[in-house]
Amino acid sequence: MKFTDRQIKALKPKQTRHEVWEDNGKGFGVRVSPAGRKSFIYMYRFQGSSRRITFGVYPEISLANAHAAHAKARQLLDKGQDPGTVEQDAKEESRRSPSVKRLVEEYIEKHAKPNKRSWKEDERILNKDVVSRWGKKKAQDITRLDIIHLLDEIVERGASIQANRTLAAIRKMYSFAMGRGVLDASPCVAIPNPSKENRRDRVLSEDDVKTFWSKLDTAKMEKATALSLKFQLITAQRKGEVVGAEWKDFDFKGNWWAIPAEKAKNGFPHRVPLSPLAIKILT
Repeated sequence: MKFTDRQIKALKPKQTRHEVWEDNGKGFGVRVSPAGRKSFIYMYRFQGSSRRITFGVYPEISLANAHAAHAKARQLLDKGQDPGTVEQDAKEESRRSPSVKRLVEEYIEKHAKPNKRSWKEDERILNKDVVSRWGKKKAQDITRLDIIHLLDEIVERGASIQANRTLAAIRKMYSFAMGRGVLDASPCVAIPNPSKENRRDRVLSEDDVKTFWSKLDTAKMEKATALSLKFQLITAQRKGEVVGAEWKDFDFKGNWWAIPAEKAKNGFPHRVPLSPLAIKILT
């Protein structure tokens, strides 16, 4: 008889770890720890030795997926391969040659978060256009032409400056991977910024501000991005400080926004008064 979700949920912990097996003689079971943690396992023999694979913890891995993993392991065993070794080799290969999605996650956690106040912007950019497009592909398989085509598409949708930011984020991510020995080369080499950026020394006139504000309501961008730009305009704060803001930084009783030293570009904490319009955007 095969397990059901109801049976697994009903398994109770004991004082010591114990296993419960499916009644089919194929070595598939559930290990229950004294703390109640339930893991799917497979016991088998290979070249005369008893071996075990742990597929994952229930319900993080579903019963159906655990059964599928067990069936795959048995197929390998029938072919004369040790499924435990094959699984370990696959994990090592994944570590050495991560998917784009995995590389983005590692870059954000191990580099961007510890070193960049604007790490959330990197995360947003990479998830929006990189993970959504190449998430399951191997990072080492992305070519220079792939990136150029992506940047062209971003420019064509009217976000030329965003294309520059996307290239910068991808370039930093691949530099991070090369520095850690995960990859040997970057596909970003020799790719110029897709759009020219003028120096930011122009002061907006009153008419410019009105035009900018009204255009944001119809611009082809996410609503959160438009609101962020409006908030940046009326508070006169840097993009990195706006992007890095957290709800805990805002005092809605006193109408203040406290920017801590670690989020301020100049390294000094300061408070920004919130106008009624700023509060309206936030709420």
